This record gives sequence, structure tokens and C-alpha cells, in this order.
Amino acid sequence: MSSPADRLARATPPTLARRVRGLSDRAIAWLFIAPTMVLLLAINIFPLIWTIGLSFTNYRANRPNAPIVGVGIDHYVSILTDPDVWHAMQATAHFLFWTILLQTLIGFALAWLIDRKFRGHGFWTTVILIPMMLSPAVVGNFWAFLYQPQIGLWNYAVSFFTGVPPSSFSMIGEVRLAPWAIVIVDTWMWTPYVMLICLAGLRSIPDYIYEAAEVDRASNWRQFWSITLPMVLPFIMLAVLFRGIENFKMFDMVNLLTSGGPGSTTEVASITLKREAFEKWRTGYSSAFAVILFVTVFGLANIYVKALNRVKSR
Repeated sequence: MSSPADRLARATPPTLARRVRGLSDRAIAWLFIAPTMVLLLAINIFPLIWTIGLSFTNYRANRPNAPIVGVGIDHYVSILTDPDVWHAMQATAHFLFWTILLQTLIGFALAWLIDRKFRGHGFWTTVILIPMMLSPAVVGNFWAFLYQPQIGLWNYAVSFFTGVPPSSFSMIGEVRLAPWAIVIVDTWMWTPYVMLICLAGLRSIPDYIYEAAEVDRASNWRQFWSITLPMVLPFIMLAVLFRGIENFKMFDMVNLLTSGGPGSTTEVASITLKREAFEKWRTGYSSAFAVILFVTVFGLANIYVKALNRVKSR
């Protein structure tokens, strides 16, 4: 009995079979990846080009039949001179700086401890990874409950260690505490991700390097600064790059916890973009804002990647 491949070969027209046999390996490879590339272009490139085009118009999605008028670069000028936009960018920078700093320090410390391979390190690794496996919607609602002044456990834990009355403060309701509430949640959720990348870097260091350092009577502190940190640095920088890109466009966690409040204290750039696009229906304006954010992330990421390549080439 013939196999399906044999039947398919017999059913192939002779002309097509000769053409396929005449193709090079490179042409066959392009033949296989072409559908995927077309799909990616349709999903990614077309929306980007369409967004750029809309950013130069007065288009509103809630008025599709209204005449579309070109406004040039008016939207870009308006965004770059808007104090509210700069306030949102400042809130985004605050969120980026502290989350990346805390996640990098805590993640590397956890990776270094787990790499010691103490008894039960596999169990504790699994426990530490649990927050990263949860949905942001679940995490946001879970921490919103923990932050409740009357019934949340967070206030009672703070009261236990500091003696402050539990109902005397609200993490997501006070201007000075709300930004830190979001930083704490994001650090709790994504520190395991940084830990995994740092752990991969630590496990990639050959043992013979440490053995040679011990022969030279290098102390543990000297081994850390001269071997461990330099060889793990590219992995740390890679983790910072990934978390920086993700946190720059953070939306779901902030929206679930504070919705940009109280006032506009925690209104990061993504929240401002959502308000302009889906509350005020300024589609052209929000498209220009999205293009500015894209160019900002793309430009900073390119500069950072060049620095990362320099570190890796040392």
C-alpha cells in the first residue's frame, strides 16, 4: 500500500514537479517562510502605516462618516507642548526607574541564592515563580483587595511592623502612596522573570574559571566582582531591556489598581493614550501619541542594544 507522500507525488503535475526540483535550497526556504512573513506584515506593518497616516488627520472613530481633513503635524506639536502629556511621561519614568531597579536587584539576589543549590532550592524556585504565572487581571484584582484599608491584609501587615493604625492610610487612595503601590505589585509579579534570566547567566559560567580563581587564592568577594558580575552583566542588561519595554507600555495593572488616580498621580502614558482614544475619541491625536511612544521606545531600545552588544563583545 502506497504512503500519502507517494500518492501526493503521483498526483503532482509533471510541470510543477520539474519546477520544484529546479529550485535551490534558498528558494525552497523562502517558499516556506513567505506565508508567515506576509501574515506578519499584515498584522504588524499595515496597522503601523495606517496609524501613521491617521496621525496627520482629524479622524474620529466615533464619527466614521465625517469628512477627514489633514492637519499636518499639528497633533505632534500639540502633544509635545502639552503639560499633561509630560506629566504622564514623568509618571511613566518614575514607574520605569523604580520597577526596573528593584526587580534587577531582587531578581539577581534571588538567582544568586538559588544558584547555591541549597536543600529545597527546587521547591523555593517553583514558589518564587508563581506570581509570574498569574494573569495581570488576577494580580490586579488580588492586590486591589489587599490594599483595601478596612479589610485588606497589607494595611494590617504594615501596622504590625510599624504600629501605624491600619485605617489611617490607603495605598491606592493617597497621592504619595499610589505610585509606590503599583511599583510594589509589578515588582512582586515580574521579579521572578528577571531571576530566571540572571539564573541562566549564572549557570552559564564554567566551573573551571572559579577553580582557577581559587588556585590564585581569590576571595569570594573578589570572585564575585571579577568573574560573576562581569559574566552575568549581559544577561542582567537583557532582562532590563525586556522589562523596560514591557513597563513602558504598562496598562492593565495600572488600570485595574488606580485607573490613573488619585487625580492623575498614576496616569502613565498608556492610560493617557487610552483616554484620548476611547474616552475622548480623538483618534488622529491618539494615533500621533502612539507614534511618538513607538519612536521613543524604538530609539531608546536601539541605543541600549548597541550598548549591550559592546558589553557582550568584551
